[in-house]
This record gives sequence, C-alpha cells and structure tokens, in this order.
Amino acid sequence: MTDDVLVVHGGTPLEGRIRVRGAKNLVSKAMVAALLGDSPSRLFDVPKIRDVEVVRGLLGLHGVKVTDGDEDGELVFDPANVESASTDQINVHAGSSRIPILFCGPLLHRLGHAFIPDLGGCHIGPRPIDFHLQALREFGATVDKTPEGLHLSAPNGLHGTKFALPYPSVGATEQVLLTAVMAEGVTELRNAAVEPEIIDLICVLQKMGAIIKVHTDRVIEIQGVPKLHGYTHRPIPDRIEAASWAAAALATRGHVEVLGAQQADMMTFLNIFRSVGGEYEVTDSRPPRLGDPGQEGGIRFWHPGGELKSVALETDVHPGFMTDWQQPLVVALTQARGLSIVHETVYEQRLGYTEALNSMGANIQVYRDCLGGTPCRFGRRNFKHSAVIAGPSKLHAADLVIPDLRAGFSHLIAALAAEGTSRVYGVDLINRGYEDFEAKLADLGAHVERP
Repeated sequence: MTDDVLVVHGGTPLEGRIRVRGAKNLVSKAMVAALLGDSPSRLFDVPKIRDVEVVRGLLGLHGVKVTDGDEDGELVFDPANVESASTDQINVHAGSSRIPILFCGPLLHRLGHAFIPDLGGCHIGPRPIDFHLQALREFGATVDKTPEGLHLSAPNGLHGTKFALPYPSVGATEQVLLTAVMAEGVTELRNAAVEPEIIDLICVLQKMGAIIKVHTDRVIEIQGVPKLHGYTHRPIPDRIEAASWAAAALATRGHVEVLGAQQADMMTFLNIFRSVGGEYEVTDSRPPRLGDPGQEGGIRFWHPGGELKSVALETDVHPGFMTDWQQPLVVALTQARGLSIVHETVYEQRLGYTEALNSMGANIQVYRDCLGGTPCRFGRRNFKHSAVIAGPSKLHAADLVIPDLRAGFSHLIAALAAEGTSRVYGVDLINRGYEDFEAKLADLGAHVERP
C-alpha cells in the first residue's frame, strides 16, 4: 500500500487552469455502444482513466479492435469480428468495474449469448442489478446465475416491451437503451433517467441509425431497427470532475479555471455554489477564424474572500443536485458559518466519508431521518443518509484511507485545505474517474508528492 499513497502538504490555495475531457459516465457507455455497429466508430476527447482501460480490455476480449486515433484522446472501434470471450478472461475484470452488465444487450444481439462476471464498483450501497436483469428478461433474455457470474441467452431473439422503472436509475436506463435499439418492435420505458449523459448516449445511438423519442415525464420510446452502423462523436464534458475542482477552489480559498466545463449541465451546482458564497464566471467558446485562433470555453471558480454561508441541499436525479457533487462540496461546507444540511436521496450509504473529515476537525453529524425537504425511500430503512455540517471548522492534517472514487476526491480536497501534512492512502482509486489528477494538482500549485 506504500506505493498507493500521496503525501499532501495542505494550506495552500489552488490557483490556475486545468481542462476536463469527455464525461466518464458517457464515454464508457459510448464505447459499449460501438459493439452494436456493423462499421467502425470514432470517439473523441476520451479521458485516460481506469474505467476506460477496463472497457477497452473487455471490448478487446470480445473481438473488437480498439486503436488510438490521430487526435489525442481519440479512440477507434472496429466491431467486425465480435466473438465470445472465455469466462476466465472476463473474470480477470471482475470487481474492477460495473460496466460489464451493459455488455448484455449488445452481445445478445451480436452473438445470442453473454457472460457477465461478478460486479464491482464503488462501495456506496448495494446498487442492485435487479433492474438490469428484470429489463433483460422483459426483452426475452434468459438469465442463469452461477457462482462465477451470469450466463444470458436469447433463444427466441429480443423483442420490444413496455417497462417502468421503480426508480429512474441511470444504469437501468442505459441497459434498456442499448438493448432496445435492435430489439424487434417498439419499447416504451417509463420513469427513465434523463441525465445529460443519457441524452448524449441517445445522440450516439441516433447517429448509429437508432430511432429514439424522448417524451415528457421521463418517457423514452425506442423503435427497434435491424442494423446499426458506426458513429463519430465528441462527448459532453465531465460535469462531475468540473464541480470537484470548483469545490476544491472553494475549500482552499483558491481560484481555478476549468476549461471545457459547460454551464447548461451544471446549473443546479452553480446555484448552490453561489448560494454558499463562491463566485464563478462562464466563458463561452469561440471557434477559430482568420487571424483569430479562437478560445476554448470554460468556467472560472473562486473564493471571493470573507465567510462562506451555510446551505440546505438535497441530492436527486437530474435536474436535481447530483449525488456525485455532494462529497466534494461538503468539504467546502465545513468552512461555512452555521449549520448546513445535506439530504442524500440517491445512494443510501454515501455519507461514510464524513468520519474521515471529522477526524480532521470537521463537525458533521449523520442521521437516519430525512432532513431538509422531501421524505425519500431511505427514510424508514435505517440508513444514515442525512448530514448536518456545523462550521466553520479548522481542518488539520491526518492519515486518510480512500473508500471509493468520489469520497476519495473529497478526502484529497480536505487534505489540501487542512493545515499540515496528510498522507492519503488508496489514491489510485481516484484514477478511475479523474484523469491525470496528480499533474493537474501540480498545475494548480498544490504541494503533493509520492513518498
């Protein structure tokens, strides 16, 4: 574990400019979608993160040729020779990512069968795959559970269906989209997730030849087509990473410009950021013209001085306040005067990271009650899913162990904001979703080092 530790000398404001690339929560799904085409696909602005490496490896195991394109961050996928992968080969990836479940629909279309290993991901709650399996069965798939994973087949092909999700799950919506586009007939999905990454995935599938209608009230209608071709796509930027750096600027009393960040997909975050007392400025991109090199747009985030203000917020599915935004922001809320309330309604076990913040001097209490606004599905199920943050608190250095991806970045922000030298263990987990984060920290003037 000694090679998976970062020494952080805190107390220095982050100052400078970094860039975010394509959204992690879209890029990996667009890579899976390439399986459905009968010609090559091209994806731009792909971040160099571990989830991308995992999907690239899985695609390779199934016969998809993945090569680097001419442009930095460009990947080319050739699905001409899709084939079965051995159980042992796939199991090498078991536990490293939850993406393999999304291979089911495309592999059933291409091969008639699929194997999915035991699934990993971040330890923030069960994230049951029941939604996925129920959806696949509705399409006509049979699912056999074995000790090593799931074996799926579709002896009579896949057929369109009407399906309502009990909760607007992003993963289950992606599953339905990737399966329905080539299923015979029409599929109607109710209570679907409509996150920007979902809409961008629909754009990818539409480029491939799919017919998908997004109706009001979370209803998506997919008319199956017999074949799809490749796509060329540049994904939306990663709004989670952009918000994480914004929270880091606020917590360290710094000034960070995030190139590539887009206002439209971050409006809910920006409202809270301003309510807390942070400042930001949006710069629109300008295309190159004769004599003008143009400029890449982004958002500048900074702490304007003075005290931050407490807020009450509730995480929710889009267009609400994103669950992945709350952990980084809570570090900044430890510096706000008064009592802030965070009600987590998306994942039931996403406040465990607050124990580490308390060990650094924060004053955070977690509760089983639904504090703040709306009663949620966790209110009577004994989950500690609400937090009250009393501030401001002076944070001091500590030894921290990262439990999951987003909590890991919040630990890192806390170490940067704290006085003294912290040791953060398990930092390689951050590479799952944050490209080249150590180089970006260096660009922002952070004093960090590997021992």
